[in-house]
Amino acid sequence: MNKTERQLAIMLELQRSKLLRAEDLASLFETSVRTIYRDIQALSEMGVPILGAPGQGYSLMDGYFLPPIGFSAEEAVTLLMGADFIEQRLDGDYVNVSKAARRKIEAILPEPVRDESTRVRETMRLLQAGEPVTSWKEKDYLGQARRAIMERRKLRITYLKKMPETDGNRKSTRDVAPYGLVLVQGNWILIARCDLRQETRHFRLSRMMGLTVLEDRFLIPHGFNLNNYRQPDDRNERVLVRANPEIADKIAETCYFYMESIEERKDGLLVNFLVRQPEELLPYLLGWGGDVEVLEPETFRHRIREEAEKILKRY
Repeated sequence: MNKTERQLAIMLELQRSKLLRAEDLASLFETSVRTIYRDIQALSEMGVPILGAPGQGYSLMDGYFLPPIGFSAEEAVTLLMGADFIEQRLDGDYVNVSKAARRKIEAILPEPVRDESTRVRETMRLLQAGEPVTSWKEKDYLGQARRAIMERRKLRITYLKKMPETDGNRKSTRDVAPYGLVLVQGNWILIARCDLRQETRHFRLSRMMGLTVLEDRFLIPHGFNLNNYRQPDDRNERVLVRANPEIADKIAETCYFYMESIEERKDGLLVNFLVRQPEELLPYLLGWGGDVEVLEPETFRHRIREEAEKILKRY
């Protein structure tokens, strides 16, 4: 932060707070108290009405607001909750920027609007119930991947695949050209072209066991736009399941991507799934226990039976 940015930030902090000591400002901006004294003197010479109370600190003259931007309480809540979301989900660089942005927003709010927005925010929280929390490791990978995308540098990732290969190995190392990042149901997904497969693939950051930014550069395909990008639908295997109607909401919430149709019958719900591999549904079906029965394909019925027998042996 240079001198000009720091002095503006000092004005915003003084506008946000009633009274601040030089020591508080020095700690906040990681500089010396002597530097803060010089900044206060420079601001005063520029006409900023800063009042100093010996032994108490500095404050801005009542009625002085900078910059002349007005927000309603609802607008302020929107911006501040957006800052909360950024802190929860993005990497460290943006967390620091988000905190600075929050301080600036709070600083320019007149006291009545600030108080009202605080009361509104106290009645709402961003918990993302049922969604995984972005871990420190994912945030680190997110930061590296984000910078690699901006610099058009390839990544080398060590990835734990959802389904094992024929040899039973799930771990794979790939060189990829990163195109973008998407947050889906609490999971950060890297959209990238895989050098090995020679096609665009999706890699979940939570499954990465290593990530390295390479010196190799790449070009984004002409016309590629992440906002318009849609994942190719390569699901071609059907799984037919009979389910207890009481868990219809669970099925819809957790497997909506795979679900093709749902029909109410006298003997329960008939749910038709379309998947790449039936094993993708395995953890969901086992979690629903006796409330579901796989009808087709027969090979997948056997797989469910095998897993149930393994569970029974453990108990």
